[in-house]
Amino acid sequence: MNKIAKYSLLIIFLILLFLVYNNYPKLNMITGFAAKNVCSCAFEAGRDLESIETGDNDFGPVYYAENKIDYENRSVASTVFGLKQRKAVYQDGVGCILLPEDIERANFEIPKPNRIFSTSQAPYPYGKARQQDTIFPSVNYDNMQVAIKQAFDPEGEKVKRTRAVVVLYKGHLIAERYATEFDRSTKLLGWSMTKSITSAVLGVLEKQGKISLEQDNLFKAWENDERAQITLNNLLQMNSGLEWEEDYSTISDVTKMLFLEENMPSVQLQKPMVGEPDSIWNYSSGTSNLLSGFLRNQFTTHQEYLDFWYKELIDKIGMDSMVIETDLEGNYVGSSYGWGTARDWAKFGLLYLNGGNWNGEQILNRSWVDYSATPANNSDGEYGAHFWLNAGGKYPNVPKDLFSSNGFQGQYVFIIPSEDLVVVRFGLTDEPEFDVDGFLSGIISALH
Repeated sequence: MNKIAKYSLLIIFLILLFLVYNNYPKLNMITGFAAKNVCSCAFEAGRDLESIETGDNDFGPVYYAENKIDYENRSVASTVFGLKQRKAVYQDGVGCILLPEDIERANFEIPKPNRIFSTSQAPYPYGKARQQDTIFPSVNYDNMQVAIKQAFDPEGEKVKRTRAVVVLYKGHLIAERYATEFDRSTKLLGWSMTKSITSAVLGVLEKQGKISLEQDNLFKAWENDERAQITLNNLLQMNSGLEWEEDYSTISDVTKMLFLEENMPSVQLQKPMVGEPDSIWNYSSGTSNLLSGFLRNQFTTHQEYLDFWYKELIDKIGMDSMVIETDLEGNYVGSSYGWGTARDWAKFGLLYLNGGNWNGEQILNRSWVDYSATPANNSDGEYGAHFWLNAGGKYPNVPKDLFSSNGFQGQYVFIIPSEDLVVVRFGLTDEPEFDVDGFLSGIISALH
């Protein structure tokens, strides 16, 4: 072997050594993310490994993971250079669950939620029948198509990486578009859009008179310390004063919770206070999962908890494709793991656009919807009760009454009451690669 070849091999070895050394503490997170995401995309959305690896997992350092799908056992194993193998296992009704490190397959069986799927033959969005052709004279449909087309990459580019756009105007579907390999039946991960669903489930309980925003003493573990003063409102508005670090680029509270923890509500439950309630706004996925734990405590049995999310909200508005995945203890991961088609996510936006009313049935109190879109203290007008807001003018060319469910990598359900408009966008990039203000203002301009 000549010297050049030897030096080349040495350089490659040193690079690999550096990558492993630099990322070894993160390998649990890398392989955990990879295994969980591949498992859900494969078994929940029915996609193939190549599509997942060149799409959803195509960012550093996750792309170092080697993933193997076991279709017979409905599981996925992921490693990086043969190190830190993690496995995720699929179960009907509750999705993919990431197993603890070094466990091949746990002996667990999480109860399956009971579903009541829609049989309505009304046109979409209220039923399964074909969308009725509705022409609004004020809408410039050519300009609408141009605005939506601009949200997608030209052939061969991977910048905006939009996968789906759905537009509902005055309760009617007026436009939709999908990237290659995606269509109206493809389930897509909402990531933190799931937080808004968690908030809505609490809204149902509030309408039933079973909880109130100002109630405190929320958990038995807090009854003898200062955390007893935290209210349900504080948790929903992310200003509880509890310690939390939300950083996906490193080993932080949120990455440890999602990729190491078997019981996700317990993580925020154990955190100390670092400030008075309502004095510090701090975005926290741990808080959303704590609220999932609070919801669990409102029911006598675990099965009642699992069924309630679907029976009283998701299935009531015909979101048949929707699945909220659980952790290993069977808690819904209310911060991050909601799957559904773009059309079904649009139904969720329409529920809020209509003030909590679904085709004549009041699912949420109108006051709960208004509360959701009211700025939380110290959020600079950008956050309400598990919804993001434009009250502070973040999007200057979009009405300030916009509120939205937002998720990692640019997942959105935008609700704009003044325009009677719901816009859904799924993709793999957020701002600045994807211009939200330009996208929405283009759609709004086409309405007039």
